Amino acid sequence: MTPASLRVTEQPGTVDGQLPPPFVHFPADLLAGSLGTLPPAAVALFTESWDDLPADAHLGTGTPYRFRRYSRFRILPDGGLERLPHVAFFQDRAVNKVNGGVGRLFAPLADAVAEGPALETVVRVLWERLPGPREGMDACGVHQIRVVATVDAEGHPAPEGVHQDGHCYVAQVLIRRENVEGADSRLYDLDRVPVHEALLTTPFETIVLDDRRVFHGVTPIRPAAGAGRGVRDMLLVDFFPFAGRPAREG
Repeated sequence: MTPASLRVTEQPGTVDGQLPPPFVHFPADLLAGSLGTLPPAAVALFTESWDDLPADAHLGTGTPYRFRRYSRFRILPDGGLERLPHVAFFQDRAVNKVNGGVGRLFAPLADAVAEGPALETVVRVLWERLPGPREGMDACGVHQIRVVATVDAEGHPAPEGVHQDGHCYVAQVLIRRENVEGADSRLYDLDRVPVHEALLTTPFETIVLDDRRVFHGVTPIRPAAGAGRGVRDMLLVDFFPFAGRPAREG
């Protein structure tokens, strides 16, 4: 197992040449405070865009329970975002045994979201707080994901189970949780020993992790008692070098 305190060259994201713990769990006020400096209409446009996500066509289920969009960006030196050409999202089968090995083409982020100040603010705040060196982390993939559960079918935020995504860093941001039970976020060390468990309940509550140093998973969701339908909206941001391809992606 690679120790969390692996010594590295001194650079941003290290303390005395030591890597910090491989994950950080931030309360909602980190992102909520930063977004609070923007016009409320800009934030509302961002959060309400989860109501316009196409169904994930790669689930292999008769009735879709997951809806999503995906786009890639270069992170510019001034903190801005430059949208990169739209391509299929690819994970090696060694990383994702359920959907790996094939390119999954998702609809891109809507222009108003991709070009809006809310997304740029969120990415910049997360990038500044990566649990490790930031040098070379100048690109990101942004996933908008909605998972729905009904009384007849659970929703699966992570159908691949305990896994790694094949990136350098991954941020998991709760956007909405309505009438939901379950969705426990669980982190494991490289020996798959549990190291953290959290139930994200407040919009903008966030976990940022080093995907090379932990495994992670999320339990299925069910509708809350008395509800016929539950909804969980997440923003996932994968950070990786722009010059090369994301680690372990094809």
